[in-house]
Formats: sequence, structure tokens, C-alpha cells
Amino acid sequence: MRIIALRTLKEFYSDPRYRDSELPIEAWYYEARQAQWRTSADVKAQYRQASFVGNNRVVFNIGGNKYRLVVEFHYASGIGFIRFIGTHAEYDKIDVEKI
Repeated sequence: MRIIALRTLKEFYSDPRYRDSELPIEAWYYEARQAQWRTSADVKAQYRQASFVGNNRVVFNIGGNKYRLVVEFHYASGIGFIRFIGTHAEYDKIDVEKI
């Protein structure tokens, strides 16, 4: 998969408050880049804890469920767009289908 935008992830884990997220985010990014997900079932096979929330958005638990990552997938073109990365408290304040 092509993941857009790595910069968003780097900006997040560069923040001193979220430094512990760097390794888990980088691991997820590497796995996603290597993946060839063509359907949501392909994602679910690799990430059983992933949640599917509508508008082709998938919520991943990152860092032992400390952070949430929302990605909008366009399976046919093999692209995932980072829509959100943050803590559970920050995640609770967003409308995941509209971000």
C-alpha cells in the first residue's frame, strides 16, 4: 500500500508528549507499506483489533492501545490516507467518518 502522508505520523511522534509512539507507528507504517490489502477483509486478517467505521476508514490501535490511527483506504488504487493520529481522548472528540 502507498501510505499518504508519512509526514503526519512523523510530526505526531516528534512531539515530546508522544515520543513513545515512534516505534509502534514506524512498525505499523512498515507493515502497511509492505501489505497488499485489496479489501477490508485483508486488513482484518492482519489486524484483528482494527475497527471499520464507514467511509472506508479503519481505526488501528497503536502502542498497546494508547493511540488511535485512522486511515482511509482506497483499495482499488492501493492507497491509504492518514486521517488522524492521536490519543484515545483526542479520538473521542472527532467524527471519524468525516475527518
